[in-house]
Amino acid sequence: MGDQRSPDEKFQLITRNLQEVLGEERLKEILKERELKVYWGTATTGKPHVAYFVPMSKIADFLKAGCEVTILFADLHAYLDNMKAPWELLELRVQYYEQIIKAMLESIGVPLDKLRFVKGTDYQLSREYTLDVYRLSSMVTEHDAKKAGAEVVKQVEHPLLSGLLYPGLQALDEEYLKVDAQFGGVDQRKIFTLAEKYLPSLGYTKRIHMMNPMVPGLTGGKMSSSEEESKIDLLDKNQEVKKKLKKAFCEPGNVENNGVMSFVKHVLFPLHSGELRQFRKIRKCKHLVLNQIHPGDLKASVELALNKLLDPIRKKFEMPALKKLTASAYPEPSKNKGGAKGNPKQTADEEEVIPSRLDIRVGKVISVEKHPDADSLYLEKIDVGEEQPRTVVSGLVAYLSQEQLQDRLVVLLCNLKPQKMRGIESQAMLLCASIEEEPRKVEPLDPPEGSAPGDRVYVEGYESGKPDDELKPKKTVFEKLQVDLKITDECFAQWKEQNLMTKLGQITCKTLKGGNIC
Repeated sequence: MGDQRSPDEKFQLITRNLQEVLGEERLKEILKERELKVYWGTATTGKPHVAYFVPMSKIADFLKAGCEVTILFADLHAYLDNMKAPWELLELRVQYYEQIIKAMLESIGVPLDKLRFVKGTDYQLSREYTLDVYRLSSMVTEHDAKKAGAEVVKQVEHPLLSGLLYPGLQALDEEYLKVDAQFGGVDQRKIFTLAEKYLPSLGYTKRIHMMNPMVPGLTGGKMSSSEEESKIDLLDKNQEVKKKLKKAFCEPGNVENNGVMSFVKHVLFPLHSGELRQFRKIRKCKHLVLNQIHPGDLKASVELALNKLLDPIRKKFEMPALKKLTASAYPEPSKNKGGAKGNPKQTADEEEVIPSRLDIRVGKVISVEKHPDADSLYLEKIDVGEEQPRTVVSGLVAYLSQEQLQDRLVVLLCNLKPQKMRGIESQAMLLCASIEEEPRKVEPLDPPEGSAPGDRVYVEGYESGKPDDELKPKKTVFEKLQVDLKITDECFAQWKEQNLMTKLGQITCKTLKGGNIC
């Protein structure tokens, strides 16, 4: 397939969706003469998660462009990085990584016979490589080594010497794997520039470096194997995927830290742009977030597509031999490990996620207007019992008419961080009952009769707690609580079967029995 493409077509395919390429002109020159030789390496530390589909989708592009691709299982790097992989588990981790990476590639239709798989210790313990490590260590300063690994090597108060060796070894891999280019995340840029600076000093050629963007985690930061809340594991069951996506940070209008939207853009679109009907309306990710596509709609579509990718991987790892490998490579930590019972430090850094942290109030809609930059309405003024009315921009309003909203009492979450939506600042969140079917059904929640703007809404049993002044987006407090917000068959609003109340009675909706609250 790659041979049928022109050098320009190969260049476009190789570089699409990359954040940066160092050495573009050299890349173009090579493609005019022959196929590119490129490698991607992964340290065999924690369990790979769904963000690994980002480099996998690029490896698919490289193969379509005719590249010769090597995948390096960097077991020695895993040990050097603050011993993230204990020496006695190195071989088992490599075996796990090889099986799971191959399963991922098969799930996206990548032919394995066109790939070369290499283990780091197969050549990194050789006499020649070891001598080059010593030669390089005589040139690289401590400052440069520390700076190069700052975003990749685990940073601790008293760093080990092994962490300083890590960037140099990764640079030498380019020579010993005999490649033209190295591909990795943009977090490795400083290692790449160290390689470009020092490899010529050893008499080796400066390589091309290609970088994909980092997909944010579910909590808004970097997706990490060591942070359970930030990731979806490749072997997570369907219900676990649903639960994690429901809690995921997916704030309307926030593109940069939106892990769900980034996954669509960098994985699902490149792999299945012609197949996923549910994404036809969201071809331009940023454009649609700014047009207030509702997070629930996006998450439901991603859940469906993601499970299609994960199903063959999960099925493969049901084999007894692979179940045993998984348990051996990642043994459960000792249950006795950690602080003693009653140790106050055990939960000192953990904030309790409870409903009383939400500032939910009754509001009265004063005016509803058409959004000047979007084909939808927004709530221009809502009285929430304060001196100044608040403005609400919400994707849910698209499912409601002006007649359903004007002059009515509604229920609002008032302590979210204000967020600009296409130039209009949204200062609260409209809470609605919703049933996610086609077509989607949405109704505003109803306060009890006689309620007034500003009346507090609380969950039974959590009346006395004080709401946060402002909910921090990355803490995803509301998203974690929202999972258990439901409408009963009697149309009562509840959290974990406890009623949402005001001093006058229960919060209800009109008709959406068994719906969710969002």
